[in-house]
Amino acid sequence: MPTIPRLFVATGNPGKVREYHALLATLNVQLLGLKDAGITEEADETGDTYTENACLKAAHYAALSGLPTLADDSGLDVDALGGAPGVHSARYGGPGLDDLGRVQLLLRNLQGVPDAARTARFVCVIAVAGPGIPCQTVRATVEGVIAHAPRGDGGFGYDPVFYVPRLGQTLAEAPTEVKHGLSHRGKAARLALPLLQHLLLGG
Repeated sequence: MPTIPRLFVATGNPGKVREYHALLATLNVQLLGLKDAGITEEADETGDTYTENACLKAAHYAALSGLPTLADDSGLDVDALGGAPGVHSARYGGPGLDDLGRVQLLLRNLQGVPDAARTARFVCVIAVAGPGIPCQTVRATVEGVIAHAPRGDGGFGYDPVFYVPRLGQTLAEAPTEVKHGLSHRGKAARLALPLLQHLLLGG
């Protein structure tokens, strides 16, 4: 039997791993995360942009794992906060805060900001690379508004306060298939499929 290609997904975030299992279901590949590969070393996310950080992670983990690698850098850009938390979304507020703590900090920082000024977008840049194979990237976004309180128990991160007007729901309230159809990560994963096909399967 032919060997199923393996793809290293460079994240320790279980929410992202679950999403990529669904988003890349059309690829006949085995996904391996950090724990699966026994890798504990973290990549230094020292870039100033999502693209820089995604490529840093993809190249770092491709070298460590010896496998074709997918990495993403994603975050929440809030207009009223000058684009913050941006590339620092996963570390917003410093160490010690969990997803709920970061959401609460965001809401405190937006106290008194009216609905019309609470516009925001999720950004996702996916980078793919292999050992000795340069990084290639795709980028996607989804527009929304920051709600005044969390709603819904799906998704992860800032999903409970990211309200999508055309849905009338936050991403945490939306059914999984609906979220994947319009989310920044869902869009980016679809854009990345041709790159992954070429990297993994040669076509």
